[in-house]
Amino acid sequence: MADLRRGLWEHCLAAARQIAHDHATTAAGLKGCGAPLIDLLRRQAAQILLLQEDDRDSKDVRLVARRLDDLVELAHARFYAFRPSDVPACWRQLYTDASILLFSLRWWQRRANRAPLSDDDLDGLVRPLDMALILAGGAGPPRRGRDWIHATLETLHRVLQDEEPDAVDDDNDGDDDEARPRKKPRREPDIVKRHAGVFPIPDFSAGPFFNEGDSSSSSCSPSSSSKCQFVPPIRHPVPRSGPLGMEAFQAYLDYGGAGFAAAAAANCKPLVLSGMLDLWPARQKTARPWSSPAYLRWRTLRGRRLVPVEVGRSYVDDGWTQSIVPFATVLEELESASEDPTRKKKTGPMYLAQHALFTQMPMLQQDISIPDACYTTTTMDSDSDDDDNVIDGHVLTNAWLGPPGTITPLHTDPHHNLLAQVVGRKYVRLYAPEQTEALRPRGREAGGVDMGNTSTVDVGVMEGWDKAEGGEGDEGEGVGSAEAAAFRAVPYVDCILEPGDTLYIPQGWWHYVRGLSVSFSVSFWWN
Repeated sequence: MADLRRGLWEHCLAAARQIAHDHATTAAGLKGCGAPLIDLLRRQAAQILLLQEDDRDSKDVRLVARRLDDLVELAHARFYAFRPSDVPACWRQLYTDASILLFSLRWWQRRANRAPLSDDDLDGLVRPLDMALILAGGAGPPRRGRDWIHATLETLHRVLQDEEPDAVDDDNDGDDDEARPRKKPRREPDIVKRHAGVFPIPDFSAGPFFNEGDSSSSSCSPSSSSKCQFVPPIRHPVPRSGPLGMEAFQAYLDYGGAGFAAAAAANCKPLVLSGMLDLWPARQKTARPWSSPAYLRWRTLRGRRLVPVEVGRSYVDDGWTQSIVPFATVLEELESASEDPTRKKKTGPMYLAQHALFTQMPMLQQDISIPDACYTTTTMDSDSDDDDNVIDGHVLTNAWLGPPGTITPLHTDPHHNLLAQVVGRKYVRLYAPEQTEALRPRGREAGGVDMGNTSTVDVGVMEGWDKAEGGEGDEGEGVGSAEAAAFRAVPYVDCILEPGDTLYIPQGWWHYVRGLSVSFSVSFWWN
């Protein structure tokens, strides 16, 4: 462990040295921030380099910490002058560099403390790095920035493992097996071995797991007071298929595919694919089970990693908000929801929604794989000229993790989508692009935000499953009215996504998603 700690300090010094002395690289990335701020950043890096030579006065160390905090706050304040995608690289790099130095200073402050890292220690160390990833994208040159942060957090994970040897599965740690009791061997598919990470992985197969007492049923009423989670009835089922290889899925996109009704490529229909996720380590209780809160807590530095969440039933509701919280906070809510799916919170459910979790935490990326179907050729919407809608051949991967009761309102996306259901169940309803007028898109709202991809219709209210926001008494507002009857007449298809299912959502199709249990999903967008 001493070698790991010393190595992490050398890693910090290397970043500080580059910030202090690598003028060519630094000037190229930070030039837009102005010479005074660049000089201030370099001076703090130089002060950290001096820490290896002598014991600095605590007053000096506190001053460096305050100046780094000021640089972080100043850079962050400049973010608000731009759309998130347009924040200049110099401010994102300044934020990241100052955060790296802040971590380095905090790691140095722990140098004389050989006690195991506490949760408070981890909070102080992890926060600047995760905030740099979430808010600034870990901007910076190759030898620091995102890559430096990932390497740092992986080393912290190693330090924690060395401090907690009893938590490590003896079968995986490479030590002398004869000196330890033999465990029952675990049989894992080859894909698990191919995706084996750099860390020994504890055995989480004994559980507990999310949704072990899931009592979701279509026989539950929306207003049921029992621990019975309501499941909407399926009236117009999405067609189902077994797993399709790349060629078979390409045929489906092009012609409707063998065994499917003929369809034009530009009018391909949704399809539920089973068996696509069978070999994912995330789906196996003997590998890296995402259904295990203990595994997710272990993978996220005891849950101290930070993630952005939505708080509220739906992003179109009043009172809906966003926050950045420790992963442990999300897991605690999910564990409570798993025990009682009908438990209500005044603030509404907490939802990690459409977050680039695998960019922030690449170790979780090793638990899944991008489906081959994402590399098929699709027909782009010829009417779309928005540069933001173009992925340039890349697959955008986002995570969705939340309790039962989360709702993604009826909306449409500019990409083809494979929605992979890893844990739990979701109800999904889909409408074809030609039904757009009947779904009444919102358009541009106050503040200039374009919400044209989101419907004004609340499906749950129209169907009588939910109360209108702020409503009292009977479920739904206007249920049974001519408006509701007209909406219910609009053609749609729907499905329940079970664990292991993958739903293909064609570009432009409207979809409403309702969590029926603790759910962990991954969406793959491509064009």
